[in-house]
Amino acid sequence: MKTNPVVWFEIYVQDMERAKTFYESVFQIKLEKVNNPELELWSFPMSMDLAGASGALVKMEGVSSGGNSTLVYFSCEDCSIEEARVAERGGSVQRGKTSIGEYGFISLVFDTEGNMFGLHSMI
Repeated sequence: MKTNPVVWFEIYVQDMERAKTFYESVFQIKLEKVNNPELELWSFPMSMDLAGASGALVKMEGVSSGGNSTLVYFSCEDCSIEEARVAERGGSVQRGKTSIGEYGFISLVFDTEGNMFGLHSMI
């Protein structure tokens, strides 16, 4: 394999405005509308020159949020900061900041749509 194995992720939502507000406020970013006539997509900031994957919030007829078996981890400077914002913005914490030894720390949280995602930091 000559590239990183993950190049894109999608988080399915039912209420796009609520989900956009949640992710923009937790990560202090602005999502960008992706033009697609068949579904609604709002992408996370990305740079093609940097390593790692980007992705989007997606609202698609017939695909519900929550209960998925894929877990996306967002990189953070200190995952406890974003973890605190999750609870403040209507999400919930499944597992607070936990050491994973030499690989840093993780938090597992739920967004306002019932999707679980991870937060990862080295401190």
